[in-house]
Amino acid sequence: MDYKDYYNVLGVEKSATKEQIKKAYRKLARLHHPDVNPDNKVAEQKFKEVNEAHEVLIDPEKRKKYDQFGADWQRYQQQPGGAERGGRPGAGFDWSQYTQGGGSQGQGNPFGEGEDFSDFFGSMFGNMGGGRAGSRRPAAGADYQAELELSLEEAYHGGPRTIAVNGKNLRLTIAPGVADGQSIRLRDQGGPGRNGGPSGSLLITFRIRPDARYARTGDDLTHDVPVSVYKALLGGEQTVETLSGPVKINIKPETQNGTRLRLRGKGFPVYKKPGEFGDLYLRLSLALPQHLTPQENELIRQLAALRPDA
Repeated sequence: MDYKDYYNVLGVEKSATKEQIKKAYRKLARLHHPDVNPDNKVAEQKFKEVNEAHEVLIDPEKRKKYDQFGADWQRYQQQPGGAERGGRPGAGFDWSQYTQGGGSQGQGNPFGEGEDFSDFFGSMFGNMGGGRAGSRRPAAGADYQAELELSLEEAYHGGPRTIAVNGKNLRLTIAPGVADGQSIRLRDQGGPGRNGGPSGSLLITFRIRPDARYARTGDDLTHDVPVSVYKALLGGEQTVETLSGPVKINIKPETQNGTRLRLRGKGFPVYKKPGEFGDLYLRLSLALPQHLTPQENELIRQLAALRPDA
C-alpha cells in the first residue's frame, strides 16, 4: 500500500496552520465536489482524497500520529531492502504503534502480504493492526462540508430550504437569526460508514450576503434614513422600512444631522430564542433640497439674514 502525502493532497506546507488547512480544503472541496462535476469519477476520487486529508490534518491527534508515521516511513524507504527496491521492510520499526489499540502481531509490517486492509487511512486510524478481524470492525464515515448562501432577509425569517449534496437534495428548516459563518450539523448525511459503522455528518456553513440597507452587528441592525431639512427643522412624522415591516417614527424639531434613534426589538431575531430580537438603530442624515426655485432662494436668503452668525 502506497504512502499518502496528505499535505500534498491539500497543497499546503507541513507547517501549515489550522486556518490555512481549512482554507485549502474549502477551495479544493468546491472544485472537485460531485455536484459541480456530475459523473466525473476522477473528480469524485479527488473529492474523497481531499476529505480524507482534511479529516487527518485538521485533527491535532491524528495529525501528530500521521507526522510521526511519515518520518518513520522515510527511514523505512531509505534503508536496504525497502519498498523502493521491492523488498520487505527491515527490522527496527514497530509499525503496530500506528494502529488503533496496537496490533496483535507486535513488530510486524503494516503492509505485509495477505492483510485485508481497506486503505491508507484505515490502516492508521481504523484498527488495521489486528489483521483481517481488525479490518472488519465498524468505522464511522467521513464528515462532509457544504456552504449555503442566504440573503439578510432569508436569514432573518428562516424557514425551509433545499441543498444539494453529493447528488441528493436535502430539505432543512433554518431557524431565524443565523449568522454569517455559523455552522449546523446534520447527522448521518456524511460519508457511508465501513463494515456497518455509522455514517458521518454533514456540516453546513451559512454565508450571509451583505445588504445595501442594513449593517448587522450581532443581533442589532443599523439603517441610514434620509430626512428632509424642513422636517429636521420643524419636526414631523416619517415612515421607515424595517425587516418586519414599515414603522412610523417622530422626528423632533431641530434634529441634527447624524442623530441616532433606537427602535427596541426591531433588530435581528436571536437565534433559537423565539420572541427575542435585537435593536434597530436609525442614523438620520439630512437630505438637502436641489433645483431651488427663485422664490425658494429668496426665502432662504431672508432666513439667512435673520441668523447672520449661523
